[in-house]
Amino acid sequence: MTEPQPGSPQAAPATCWWHPDRPTGLRCVRCERSACPDCLREAAVGYQCIDCVAAARREEKARAALTRSRGFGPRTVAGARVTDRVVITPLLIALNGLVYVATAAEAGDVMNNQSSGLFLEGALWPPLIAAGEWWRMITSAFLHIGPFHLLMNMVALWFLGRDLEQLLGKARFVALYVVSLLGGSVAVYLFEDIRQWTAGASGAIYGLLGAILVAAIRLRLDLTFIVVIIGINLVISFRVQGISWLGHLGGFAVGVLVTIALVYAPAKVRTPVQVGTVVAVTVALVVLFLVRDAQLAAQLAPLL
Repeated sequence: MTEPQPGSPQAAPATCWWHPDRPTGLRCVRCERSACPDCLREAAVGYQCIDCVAAARREEKARAALTRSRGFGPRTVAGARVTDRVVITPLLIALNGLVYVATAAEAGDVMNNQSSGLFLEGALWPPLIAAGEWWRMITSAFLHIGPFHLLMNMVALWFLGRDLEQLLGKARFVALYVVSLLGGSVAVYLFEDIRQWTAGASGAIYGLLGAILVAAIRLRLDLTFIVVIIGINLVISFRVQGISWLGHLGGFAVGVLVTIALVYAPAKVRTPVQVGTVVAVTVALVVLFLVRDAQLAAQLAPLL
């Protein structure tokens, strides 16, 4: 080995790109810039600098966004994109809560909000529906009698809705909720005593309960807890006075039927089967409503 002669130039030691005061013999395998240990991150092969790691993350996010925009990426058994975000469920809870606050404020009584004009104009009462106020079939599902009724339904909506929204996706979840809501209202309109008025989101909630059962079967999950919960709710529906078991069963049946199509439809024809089922069930409910509406209108005509 020869020693450097006095006055001959020597190679300057490499320093970190981000910390010029730190000598280093390490380099990024991607950009080959010198870097100290604090500025390197372990990669699949060797080490990459902090800038290259950040750039790789941005590129991965951009590729994932492009993949999603083209309709690709991981999906659930219902065809929904896999996500942890839940949007529709809290919005529904907020809407029900706001309606309750409005009725309680108008009534001037938190415990007896059903005396408010807003409540009376939206509750499901067959004679008024037969007289042309068809919107009560929908508005009644956003009205609740007292805070306990609201709390029970909203807690159930949160626990059932957040999982189903992630499994089905936003559009399918909204369709399931609305059609189940209609199923409960139509069942009440068809078979309930016309002297009784009804309110509450229970028809839609029971639709979600039926949907959870079908989804659990499709995913081959343990059904014990779900079956117990359904059994308890059915017992309560039949044994506790003042509860519309017709609305519960109507929503449950529709929820089961629609969810079967949502989670069992073959991937190649998934969208036509899902949309077709939702449309067919909705049309059937509308037809049943119109038939009953005509019957009640004829029955009540002499009294009006």
